[in-house]
Amino acid sequence: MTSQQKRRADQGDRRRASKKAVDAQVSEDTLENDLEDDLEEDVPTDGWGTAKRLWHEAAGERWRLVVAAFCSVASVASQLWAISYSANLLDLLWGKIQVAFAGGEAFSVGWGNGLEEILTYLGIWTFAWVLYSVQIFVMASFAERLNLSLRKQISSKLARLPLSYFDGHQPGDTISRATNDLDKVSEVLQRGVLQLLMAVASLAGAFLLMFLSSPQLTAVFAGFAVVTLLLVRVASGRTITVAAKRQAITGRLTGKVEEAYTGRAIVVAYGLEDRSLAEVSADADELAQASAMADFLTNAIGPATRFVGRLAQVCVGLLAGGMVVSGQMTVGGFQAFFGYMFQATDPLTQLSMTLNMLQSALAAAERVFSFLDSEEVQPDPQLPAAPAEPVCGRVAFEHVRFGYVPGEPLMRDVSFVAEPGQKVAIVGATGAGKTTLINLLMRFYEVDGGSITLDGVDTRAMTRADLRRQFGMVLQDTWLFGGTIAQNIAFGRPGATREEVEAAARAAHVDFFVRTLPHGYDTLVEHDGENLSQGQRQLLTIARAMLADPPILILDEATSSVDTRTEQAIVHAMETAMENRTSFVIAHRLSTIVDSDLILVMDHGNIIEKGSHAQLMAAGGAYAELYRSQFA
Repeated sequence: MTSQQKRRADQGDRRRASKKAVDAQVSEDTLENDLEDDLEEDVPTDGWGTAKRLWHEAAGERWRLVVAAFCSVASVASQLWAISYSANLLDLLWGKIQVAFAGGEAFSVGWGNGLEEILTYLGIWTFAWVLYSVQIFVMASFAERLNLSLRKQISSKLARLPLSYFDGHQPGDTISRATNDLDKVSEVLQRGVLQLLMAVASLAGAFLLMFLSSPQLTAVFAGFAVVTLLLVRVASGRTITVAAKRQAITGRLTGKVEEAYTGRAIVVAYGLEDRSLAEVSADADELAQASAMADFLTNAIGPATRFVGRLAQVCVGLLAGGMVVSGQMTVGGFQAFFGYMFQATDPLTQLSMTLNMLQSALAAAERVFSFLDSEEVQPDPQLPAAPAEPVCGRVAFEHVRFGYVPGEPLMRDVSFVAEPGQKVAIVGATGAGKTTLINLLMRFYEVDGGSITLDGVDTRAMTRADLRRQFGMVLQDTWLFGGTIAQNIAFGRPGATREEVEAAARAAHVDFFVRTLPHGYDTLVEHDGENLSQGQRQLLTIARAMLADPPILILDEATSSVDTRTEQAIVHAMETAMENRTSFVIAHRLSTIVDSDLILVMDHGNIIEKGSHAQLMAAGGAYAELYRSQFA
């Protein structure tokens, strides 16, 4: 190898090393950002305010919470009572055993001779168990009823949200608030609140009884209790951090696996299988390390606290044994003190974890309330106007202004008139504002200025339901729900007969392929129509619009996903459907709209040309240039 080749090799190695370092840093920065987001999501910004709002939401079910709280405290009190009662019982039995060993009389237990004390002791524990079972049942019903109320509010809220909300939020985020966050709140309400209440009650009661029994032994146990609390606090904080890191890595790995699966054809086509596998494997290794650390911390905290607890028991046992020998404490008192210790040990380890769990639940509830507080669409007018029946279909845009972001107008002065029965085509580059114009027509968004009228009536003076009932839509992105093909076609007319459904299907050239399916019109549509081709799904949505028989049709690239032969059949079918109807057609293939009565050419939200095909071609402007570019 020459010196020049060596220099080039060294430079290449340095570049590769530098790139790896940059990639590693970017990956680490991304992970840190994800970790910070996850940690912030688990910390409520106003925990007390959120708790008060949860209390307000549970207005009709608060009695259940009160009953559960009372049963929890009574159950703890009963357990402590049983431990205290056991001291007297054990002293009684120990005295009988000493007499029997001394040869005074045979050891026996009977009614009036210790049996009623034993039965009383068992009865106290039974009473504590009944109270504990009642509070679990009542608290579960309280949490589920509150969960149901919030779910109903979320379902109702979805129908009142403007389209702009969904533009600015990921679907997974909204779904997560309606499922994961609510489930977390419900789970913590069922277990966490009562665990916290019982832990506080157990600690307070046990420490009080321990102090009354022996202040010296209580001081020794308190020292170990402080060590346990510090240990749990440090470990739980570290566990949350590591768990958040694992969650961030899991999200990143899931995204890469999804990309590798959905884009597998592209990955194979470019021969990048090894690179894709390496990226997934690197994240999988990192996830394994984070998971191992998280599992270790989760599983190690229990043995660590138990070890401290055993040390406390040994120290207390040695001191208490000496007190028993010296006569400062009875055998029953010795046993009762250890019972109090056991009663206080578990709450010590649970307290910090429970507080973290409650904090996470409050953060989840805060996200749910944030969704419920989102801005809603403006209510319909109290006395809505309505166009005369039957609707003629005259649509007029009069100096319409609109912008998605306040202060950043997209449409500045859009005006045109679509006469009844006209076919209006809307063309322009991607992002020109074609779909925005349709969204304003359907009142998915409200105009910032000007007006849109239907048969001379301002659409803002009509209810949204009355307005949208006049339109049939066929979108480029098809949507089918879980049900039969017949039900999907009849979505816009639920009361349509089978004969009407099949007639619409024949008009949309759907019938021929539906009858080839195993169950014909009763074939179930699976997972948004995954068992159908894209073209077949598009045909079904066209049949759906034709069956609804609205006075106005909106076709947004309705034939974009069908082959040329099917497209021609659909065009003929749609021409029949558009007869005597006002139609708005968004198209990129200009060959499908040359017969339109009015063509609107849009650019950056505004209409820059309008007229018939012949008029626009003669003008030699943007439309003519676009048309020639497609048919050059």
